[in-house]
Amino acid sequence: MNIARTHYRKTSILWANRLALFTVFFWFGFLKIWGKSPAEQIVTKLHQLTIAPLVSIHQFIPLLGVLECLIGIAWLFPRFTKIAFFLFCCQMATTFLPLLLMPNETWQCCFALSLSGQYIVKNVVLIASAFTIYRTEDWR
Repeated sequence: MNIARTHYRKTSILWANRLALFTVFFWFGFLKIWGKSPAEQIVTKLHQLTIAPLVSIHQFIPLLGVLECLIGIAWLFPRFTKIAFFLFCCQMATTFLPLLLMPNETWQCCFALSLSGQYIVKNVVLIASAFTIYRTEDWR
């Protein structure tokens, strides 16, 4: 009985994290595809500072939205956990770039983040959630 309860707890924790990651990634990705993302301004500025010569912003934002939706969907399928985690890590690495490349938009002063900076730093919760799934998953 104790083993069954432990398995249930582990499974429910993993699925709560999977559903949370799906919700955030699919929702925010869909907003980018739809052209209604509140993050569009910061994404556009980061795009100008990094990959503007390679891809236009009009192509990039919808593509980023599609990628985020796919990451969200991948979290719903345990067999795609490794792929979801890899894509998630790549996306998270770029998400934190504005803290370094755009300090005027992300920091008020030392240790005081702007609203955009707080929007970025809250992603540590998503990282913890993804890491929980990745490290707890049974790799069969």
